[in-house]
Amino acid sequence: MSIKEQIHAIANQHASKLAKQIDQRVQDMDADDTSHFLIYRVLGVTEEEGRLIDVYQNKGRFLYRYAGAFLEDVTKLCFRTAFPKSQSTRVPNTYGKRPKTFEIDIADESTNLGIEIKWRDATTDGDHITKEHTRLLAVKDAGFIPVRVMFYYPNRDQAMRIQRVLESLYQEAGGEYHAGDNAWRYVREKTGIGLLEILTQLAEEGS
Repeated sequence: MSIKEQIHAIANQHASKLAKQIDQRVQDMDADDTSHFLIYRVLGVTEEEGRLIDVYQNKGRFLYRYAGAFLEDVTKLCFRTAFPKSQSTRVPNTYGKRPKTFEIDIADESTNLGIEIKWRDATTDGDHITKEHTRLLAVKDAGFIPVRVMFYYPNRDQAMRIQRVLESLYQEAGGEYHAGDNAWRYVREKTGIGLLEILTQLAEEGS
């Protein structure tokens, strides 16, 4: 199969799992206790609107999870195509006891790249900086160049500030930080595969 066909197949797998998860959750919600709708009504939200909000909140959680997993899988595919020996691996946490290990999404010994893939990162938790700093240092200690690839930059100020701090930490550690357009460009330059263009084609063909 061509790379586009492989990506399409992965998309279909994730879409099928997503649809099943959503259908099951919506069915389960039919039996949920809805007494909290009272508070919705007090706040000016109708029962029907409140029900829709709850349904779409649950759908959104599943969608975000599967969107991230899908983009991670197809990015790994691109790198495996260009670097057949690249794989996911775990390295010891050399700066603390928890967690004991950190995962490297794409580890390639021929280039020493240790890549973390994020489809987006909208966290506003300050502890996130400490954890990510520890993770990238552990990746470096394992002999890899820590690289962060995040395809979609957050929109909120606090989340954007955290990403700017992370970018500085990666640079200080001798690593690389690629976000937004730069992330797509990085994948293309490293693998020779236009992932964004392929995904755009698949989206247009499926619409």
